[in-house]
Amino acid sequence: MFNRISKFKYLFKLIIFIPLIFYFGKRSYIAFDEGFYALQARWILDKGNWTIPLWWDEYILDRTIGLQFLIAKSQDFFGRNIFSAYLPTTVASILMLFITYKLHEELFNKKYAIISPLILSTTYLWFDYSHLATQDIIYSCLVTTGLFSLVKIKSKDNKFYILLFGIWIGLAFMMKTFLVFVPLISLIPYFLIKKNYLFSNFFWVGLIIGFIPFLFWTFSINPYLEKNIIFHLVEKFNFLSNKNTFTNPFYYYFWNIPTTFLPWSFFAIIGTIHNISQSRENKYILTFFPLILIITLSIFSTKTPYYTLQISSIFSLNAYVGIKYFFNSKRYSQIFLFITSKIIPLFIFALTFTYYFFIKNTIYLNSRENTFLILGLLFFGLSWSFLTHKNSFKEMLITLIIGPYLLTSFLLQSGLFTDRSRELREKMEYVSSLDIVKNQTIKVDKSGIKNTRSQSKIIRIALLTPKLGEGLESIDQLKKSELAWTTDFEKIKKSDFTFEVIYENDTLKPWKLILKN
Repeated sequence: MFNRISKFKYLFKLIIFIPLIFYFGKRSYIAFDEGFYALQARWILDKGNWTIPLWWDEYILDRTIGLQFLIAKSQDFFGRNIFSAYLPTTVASILMLFITYKLHEELFNKKYAIISPLILSTTYLWFDYSHLATQDIIYSCLVTTGLFSLVKIKSKDNKFYILLFGIWIGLAFMMKTFLVFVPLISLIPYFLIKKNYLFSNFFWVGLIIGFIPFLFWTFSINPYLEKNIIFHLVEKFNFLSNKNTFTNPFYYYFWNIPTTFLPWSFFAIIGTIHNISQSRENKYILTFFPLILIITLSIFSTKTPYYTLQISSIFSLNAYVGIKYFFNSKRYSQIFLFITSKIIPLFIFALTFTYYFFIKNTIYLNSRENTFLILGLLFFGLSWSFLTHKNSFKEMLITLIIGPYLLTSFLLQSGLFTDRSRELREKMEYVSSLDIVKNQTIKVDKSGIKNTRSQSKIIRIALLTPKLGEGLESIDQLKKSELAWTTDFEKIKKSDFTFEVIYENDTLKPWKLILKN
């Protein structure tokens, strides 16, 4: 009987994450970066080129082909649909939650180990990127795997974990290239503790195994290039190291992290600070690692929110520590309860009221999206308002989790984080239903890709075009009865009915579908 109950608990732990991870409704891409990678994956399958990342017929040599390869393989196995394109991210998300669970067990204990992955899965930044077909969650999962394997290494006898710690480095390099050095630099203080048994032969074997995909790709792509691919990757690194459109001030992460790790950022910050006074080994992972990583990223010129995803598991662990600290603190427990049970719910209710009466009609959300968003916010505020000083620690954890859990579940099932280009998708579904379009190849006039806006639109349009053709230098290359997407309005006007506009719409603007008569 006890074994059956125990098995049911494990099953419940799996089921509880389903509303946060899986969405089976209609999906659509955003252009950058997931649409870009998905389009490259489509060209892998269309052209049979598994070696060189493409942008139409041009080589893109500033990145590896790791993610595009995974998306293409997933669609090759499970069908060429959008759900398959998200499978690599989905699998990495599940694995990252599981490793976070195991990290909690290893650093604290088995009790309440489910809380840390629940915190992680309801953190805005992680939740957002776990539903994007980008390499960021995959890379962050690999970093978390490296942290777990490092924590598990207690002696030279832990050969599997020493091997695993070597493997993740090469795989992470295949995903995000030189960014892998940031967590490695941040772990230097911990390396000093474990130096006597970390760098054994198993580590070097693991390192070689991890770099096999990158080395294989390097040898495959080099015959097509004038210089080794590593030089192209270094050029991209140098670009990101210098001033560019993604350059932000040194203090960028000091406001960005508290914002993107909502609603748990305050607890995570307190937990990070509190861990300094805790056990000698734990503080190197829970405090020194994230702090050094943030400082290292702050020095780097390019700063983006998703760079900090690699510490999201650690922040979820620290959030648990922060909650526990406030619960046990005689000095701050009352302040903590007042803010979480009074101020935050009041703010959420006010935000919901303002949105419903003043903002809702200015944002193009459908009734389903609006309903789920409002319900999620109301349940969040209502849940935290039930916190009292009479709650046990377990009751408080459950109450704190329920609100963000319901909000993120509702947001996912509304489609806001999965059907991100809904209007464009709906227009393209109509275009695909036109008799003249069915079973016809549609080419793209590349001369229309003049700025970020037109590029963003054509990426999403191309992904939703049933039979995507080649890129054209101009619409003059079109043959009779051929279709193309173009922005060359002047040439269409002056063509004396050579070109006919088949479909145009403000949502697809500046692109129009034309036919050459």
